[in-house]
Amino acid sequence: MSCLFDSLSYFIREDSYNIRQQICNYLQDNKKIIEGLETYEVISFENKNISNYISNMRSTNTWGGAIEIQCACNIWNFQINVSNYRDSGNKIIEFIPTNGCINKIINIYWSGCHYEHIK
Repeated sequence: MSCLFDSLSYFIREDSYNIRQQICNYLQDNKKIIEGLETYEVISFENKNISNYISNMRSTNTWGGAIEIQCACNIWNFQINVSNYRDSGNKIIEFIPTNGCINKIINIYWSGCHYEHIK
């Protein structure tokens, strides 16, 4: 599994595999990731093939990142605050659902190669 999905499972109360698959389904359905941009547009900014990206992300060996965090915000209406310990010594990056509806605020940290939930 990936530490990002494991971290999210602490708050969502589903196993990390199902969380990963729900996020990949969201990506595959080409839903909005950020205001004004759908999935395929965001992924294409990184010069990645959409089908390959989603297929790779379904694999439990693939790490999740900002795109998957934003999808989780949009699916579960969470604000996810990521404490970035790698850059700038604990800078907080806020991810907010595109619909503006926040049911819960959760906190995770990122060390540059690992995500972990913050209780």
